[in-house]
Amino acid sequence: MVDAASQWRFQPLKWELPGVLLVTWLALASIPLGLGAIGISWDALNHHIYLGWTADQPRFDRDFLAASYQAFQFPYLYWPVYKLSGSGISGAGAGVVLASLYWLAVPAVWMMARVCIPGGHWFDAAMRFAAVVLAFLSGVVLSMFDSTSNDLLAAVPLVWAMAFALEPLDTQRPHVLAARSWILLSGLLAGVSIACKLSNGPLAVLLPMLWILPSAPMRTRLANAALGGVAMVGGFFIAYGYWGRLLWLHFGNPIYPFYDPLFAPVRALLGWQP
Repeated sequence: MVDAASQWRFQPLKWELPGVLLVTWLALASIPLGLGAIGISWDALNHHIYLGWTADQPRFDRDFLAASYQAFQFPYLYWPVYKLSGSGISGAGAGVVLASLYWLAVPAVWMMARVCIPGGHWFDAAMRFAAVVLAFLSGVVLSMFDSTSNDLLAAVPLVWAMAFALEPLDTQRPHVLAARSWILLSGLLAGVSIACKLSNGPLAVLLPMLWILPSAPMRTRLANAALGGVAMVGGFFIAYGYWGRLLWLHFGNPIYPFYDPLFAPVRALLGWQP
């Protein structure tokens, strides 16, 4: 039987996540609202808008190096900026939309905090909230809320991949998924994050260090890590496949302009030049 004190002690957990999500969204949205606008960086003038335009309508047969070699980056995360720029929305309104997209990382950060601070007291909930706040208080992260950038948006699937990788370590709660399923989801999202930004790769390849942590025989741990690696490759190809195909058809290199000499023998073997 649960006494009144225990009920009061655990009561905040029922509303903890909705409260964290609401407060953090209001805080992040207040940045562009307080500034009254968002800035247009040199990158935005050089390629952010152009890449969003490319995502909306491929332009390989219309332009040549319109934004230098940055024109060949994965363009689809820039599509919101491109659409907002031509929508007539105010700078503050556009900033709120972009902040809301960045806010998608908040639930994943809170999930990681819950694994590290699993208690059910008011103090534990406060410490989890403090952890979420601290995660977004660095100068690098805050600088992305007053300008256009895809770095934080590209990091969202990687943050979720880390959150899913840590979920099996929380032994204080029953889980709806087995550890292998969490690792599978973690690998898929890690692959998506690499597709969004290739520089996420050096971080994503460290995830097996988390995948082998859940308590299990070593053979099972290694099998789970291997499954996560396969899922990572699969997630990359699912997310990057269409864009990679476009680059292959036009340049004979799905990650053009990187490592182009390595693809020259493949093009020669197929008997054609892009």
